[in-house]
Amino acid sequence: MSEGDSVGESIHGKPSVVGALFTRVGQVYQSWLDKSTPFYAVRWAATLLLTAVYMIRVYILQGWYIVTYALGIYHLNLFIAFLSPKVDPSLLDEDEGPSLPTKQNEEFRPFIRRLPEFKFWHSATKGIVIAMICTFFDAFNVPVFWPILVMYFIMLFCITMKRQIKHMVKYRYLPFTHGKKTYKGKDDTGKAFAS
Repeated sequence: MSEGDSVGESIHGKPSVVGALFTRVGQVYQSWLDKSTPFYAVRWAATLLLTAVYMIRVYILQGWYIVTYALGIYHLNLFIAFLSPKVDPSLLDEDEGPSLPTKQNEEFRPFIRRLPEFKFWHSATKGIVIAMICTFFDAFNVPVFWPILVMYFIMLFCITMKRQIKHMVKYRYLPFTHGKKTYKGKDDTGKAFAS
């Protein structure tokens, strides 16, 4: 690699101030994300609060409906990915890769999502922040008759969810895993054991 080709380096091979600043900001941001991982209820509550603030802003400004529609479509897309299995059973042959259990007595396999909960939350929150930023620029305030967008979104949501539910019924999976069933009883020696 030639001199100055590394990220954050100036022509002279020394780290640039701007590159170091962006690296440090990225590290702090990632640190906060890592610390927030176990607190899913607080994360989602903050996202819902941010959504409410965004909706109030759009209502008060009476505009930016196309941005809101795009945000809704983006969130619908994320939600469908969240509900979908990582490995689509309709694309697999019988002996190809891991599959979801189809019978009651089959081995327990947890539901693995195409989009994990944390990435779903992170992407949804970033989408809301970007939409909020767009409301500060008149270029994104395209005049449109908003009831048509609402009706189209509702129709798209219903059609998409109907297809997803049919897929879930056909391949017998639920997108929510509560863990493997455990039973209390006696082991081979006659002693009681707890799971």
